[in-house]
Amino acid sequence: MNTDEAKRVLETALICAQQPLSMRELRSLFDDQVGADTLRAMLDELVRDWSGRGVELVTLASGWRFQSRPEMREFLDRLHPEKPPRYSRATMETLAIIAYRQPVTRGDIEDIRGVTVSSQIVKSLEDRGWIEAIGYREAPGRPALYATTRQFLDDLGLASLDQLPELEGLPTAQVFDPGSAAGQPSLLDEAVDAVAAAAASAAPTPASTEPAAPPAPAAADAPDLPAPAPAAAPAPDDSTPAAHA
Repeated sequence: MNTDEAKRVLETALICAQQPLSMRELRSLFDDQVGADTLRAMLDELVRDWSGRGVELVTLASGWRFQSRPEMREFLDRLHPEKPPRYSRATMETLAIIAYRQPVTRGDIEDIRGVTVSSQIVKSLEDRGWIEAIGYREAPGRPALYATTRQFLDDLGLASLDQLPELEGLPTAQVFDPGSAAGQPSLLDEAVDAVAAAAASAAPTPASTEPAAPPAPAAADAPDLPAPAPAAAPAPDDSTPAAHA
């Protein structure tokens, strides 16, 4: 198989794939007879071949995929007029804290937000595939530690967390330090805006699937609408102050 034939196989597999394809999966197309360097060179050629078209080849956290360019969204949305799910301010704040401060426990989130985090908020983000428990903190009760997932990065069109918009002020490692309350509200607002902006600027319409629905910040008193989980009972009032020992 010459290079042109191999590149055609690679292009076909990527266009027909339902999910991003990892380098291991792409190498399996050629029974591991094509080296990683050669494969990357072919991928780079495909990126150039598709430049200037309405679809582009991108690398995400889970692998490579073809997806629509951002400027095509206005037109593609006419084929899918349904509105994307909207998330409450409480949900967006919780997601932003996890994204920028992970891994964190619910207690950490409550310390930062100053209010109780309802179970429904955490469940809605887990059901959406954006967060998961990756372990437990060695503390009384062994609370779960939450972090974002590859699905979160894929849906936002990111290859890694390093591509999240940088926050002004404190470095990422010190963002929302519960020990320094000064400036927390503005940093939290900025983080929410950053996550929403990343979602809005992404082009999460794979060439072979329906578009993924990015989060959209809703009014602070709007109900949480988990997606794609079925409707659940309303979450408890999120304005209840968090109880601390």
